[in-house]
Amino acid sequence: MKAAVVYQRGELPEYVDFPEPIPQNDDEVLVTVKAVAIKHFDKGRAAGRHYSSDTPRNDGQVIGGDGVCLLDDGTRAYAIGASGMLAERAAIDKDRIVKLPANLDDATAAALANAVMGSAMGLRFKADIEPGDIVLINGATGFTGRVAVQIAKHYGAKKVIATGRNQKSLNDLLALGADEIISLKQGDEQFLTQLKQTHANTPIDVIIDYLWGHTAEMILACIKGNGSFTNKIRFVSVGAMSGDIIQLSAANLRSVDLQLTGSGLGSWSKGQVRQLFTEILPEMFQLAADGKLKVETIEVKLKDIASLWDMDITDGQRLVVTI
Repeated sequence: MKAAVVYQRGELPEYVDFPEPIPQNDDEVLVTVKAVAIKHFDKGRAAGRHYSSDTPRNDGQVIGGDGVCLLDDGTRAYAIGASGMLAERAAIDKDRIVKLPANLDDATAAALANAVMGSAMGLRFKADIEPGDIVLINGATGFTGRVAVQIAKHYGAKKVIATGRNQKSLNDLLALGADEIISLKQGDEQFLTQLKQTHANTPIDVIIDYLWGHTAEMILACIKGNGSFTNKIRFVSVGAMSGDIIQLSAANLRSVDLQLTGSGLGSWSKGQVRQLFTEILPEMFQLAADGKLKVETIEVKLKDIASLWDMDITDGQRLVVTI
């Protein structure tokens, strides 16, 4: 079969002939792959930068963690790979399958799933979002952030505030459900002034953060209390695009009712992951099929994997390899 294979960490994947995977137990099944999204998560694992990274075998490793596939009976489904998914064939875990609506295209389904994990899981299980909450999405102009804005509204957020650097994508977010946008390209003083005023007028309840680094430090400075009663703020770290380390003032933890947590692989319970596959993903796939959850994709071919791996994708789109 043809596959995208990495032989050494940090190297570009190669389009090569590679042996078909063999299911390792009764819980795995061989499928035909139809579409796989290329995500920061996949690139991070391939380069060894993500905390869940495996060391590539000497004989190569097929990359890609999830995608859309066809089961032997013709059922079209989203699945998590037991083997790499950027290949014509893959082994998948039978317990990690979601059947897809007939009117949802392969590229949208492949792109959407990881973004749902990076948004809905944090909103539901880490932030415990409630109808009427004020939600701040930090770094909302990327693909997952755009999905997070829409899901926050779907879950009943009264107001969604979105930050980001890409002004075009920020403007697009207003049509996707954001109520206020704040540019990260303005100076620190202007950013702090705008966010403090927003927080004073409509106290923020939930923060979903995809950037960490300096922007997280500024947000935490904005919500620091002065000794008076505060609302409970749930700050959920999902990504670290602006840096992995921050300076956190102890006063942040004492002056405000702050819950600081993260959402990602290893942070969810088995029950929550079960709900992801039985409830959350089916609901979000149906919303997308009905046109109520909108994403933008760029479709490319597997044979071009080396040239497109480092392609700069802007304006909140996602690259999807169709096979």
